[in-house]
Amino acid sequence: MNTITAIILGIVQGLTEFLPVSSSGHLSIIENLMGVDESQVLFFAAMLHVGTLATVIVCYWRSVAALFKELFLTINDACHGRGLRINANPTRRLGYMILVSAIPTGLIGYFFNDFFDILYVKVAAIGVGLLITGSMLLFADKKGHGHKDVYEMRFGDAFIIGLCQSVAIAPGISRSGATLVGGLFCQLDRKLAVKFAFLMSIPPICGSALFEMKSAVSQGLADVSILALVLGVAAAFFAGRFAIKWMIKLVTNEKLIGFSIYTWGLGALIIILSLANVI
Repeated sequence: MNTITAIILGIVQGLTEFLPVSSSGHLSIIENLMGVDESQVLFFAAMLHVGTLATVIVCYWRSVAALFKELFLTINDACHGRGLRINANPTRRLGYMILVSAIPTGLIGYFFNDFFDILYVKVAAIGVGLLITGSMLLFADKKGHGHKDVYEMRFGDAFIIGLCQSVAIAPGISRSGATLVGGLFCQLDRKLAVKFAFLMSIPPICGSALFEMKSAVSQGLADVSILALVLGVAAAFFAGRFAIKWMIKLVTNEKLIGFSIYTWGLGALIIILSLANVI
């Protein structure tokens, strides 16, 4: 893999991880068009996830630091017999919600991973997933007018949003789009829905990176040079920062219809090209 290809894949990963258009679907399409064998660049793919993980941590570093602080304070409270004190403050309650949301994603990802892997080799499945993503985004833009804050949010809401995130394991379905839809469906305030969607992405992104890293241990860097690796990860990081800031503005201003049109158009095109055996 040359440096240009690495940078392109990094930009695609960074943008589509946080914009509601499906990173996995776009990467599969780009790799297909550029002739990149995904099985030969597993380590590179894992490092791209590290780049996008760093993006979330940098953009929300205060929230992430506060969540880790509350984790240690919770352990301290439990050790001293004060209980979990779920409602001690908004940050601690948010942390519990993130943990609950990770349960369905982890379970479905673990038990159905092989099934979803099969779908990724079917290009038409990516097209169908993109059509579903576009429909979800339209629903979110039209129906998402809730006002729940973190104290009004329930564990059932967090579980439902986690289920939405688990659906995004399927190719072509956007993780950020699905979690955002889940949050707005549960009547969360739009700013909280976006923040929750990005913060709850940390566990699955870590899981994806570790899973791919495990598979890539025996492979090493394969045909990816150190320079290409560094530039690809840097591209994913900076593209991700841009995508997060853009996404916050779009959701707050209720302007997701453009992404609906884009994913519908791309999904239909992929299905047509797949049926014609062009891709």
